[in-house]
Amino acid sequence: MGLWEALAIIAAGMAAGMINAVVGSGTLVTFPTLLALGYPAVTANMSNTIGLVAGGITSTLGYREELRGKAARLKRIVPFSFFGAVVGALLLLVLPESAFDAIVPVLIALGVLLVLAGPWLNKKAAKAHEDADPTRPLAGPRLVALAVGIFVAGMYGGYFGAAQGIILMGLMSVLLPDPLQEINGIKNVLGTVVNGVAALTFIVVATDQIDWAVAALVGIGALVGGFVGARVGRKLNPWVLRVLITFIGIIAIVNILR
Repeated sequence: MGLWEALAIIAAGMAAGMINAVVGSGTLVTFPTLLALGYPAVTANMSNTIGLVAGGITSTLGYREELRGKAARLKRIVPFSFFGAVVGALLLLVLPESAFDAIVPVLIALGVLLVLAGPWLNKKAAKAHEDADPTRPLAGPRLVALAVGIFVAGMYGGYFGAAQGIILMGLMSVLLPDPLQEINGIKNVLGTVVNGVAALTFIVVATDQIDWAVAALVGIGALVGGFVGARVGRKLNPWVLRVLITFIGIIAIVNILR
């Protein structure tokens, strides 16, 4: 690996860590970057997942104020992310690489569409939260729907992960009464759990398919990016991020399909 390639991976990891803290679609930066540098799709996905755990930790710490008083809520929903991630990671290992190559363009396209739909989803969520009572307990059909949705999002994240954060934000914005910034903090916790579980699964079961140099470089960048995203990311123009993610996502789809 040359110097410029290493710097490109660190820069992509930093951008992904920052975007994950704010928007939740950083894999749409790192994964296509690794593909463009010539890494096999499954190796790129596993190495990227491991590296992004570092960014999840710093972005979660950056949202610790918003997470105060959320321990009870997290205890109820984190297990669904955990088990969903295990299922998704095992699917990645069990299904042939040809299946991953066929499925990923669809997942990237879904991720890009979710990124573009973000402003509309945010407006709808803001209206739903105007009169919401954050002390209202989770119960009944709402709790069941949230549990199923978080499990499916965790499975998706364990398998690939692009725009997992946006899926979680859309889901929790509808089903949780908490303010949006607090939901973003919860999203960072759940995303970190999913990445961490998937990473551990890959390390235990498929060490030979991981590029440790790539994982380390993505991790270095994401560690810094998660901290920056949590601190100053809200000041960035969201449309700049959305356009960048869309552009990179389209390039990734073209690279995989050609």
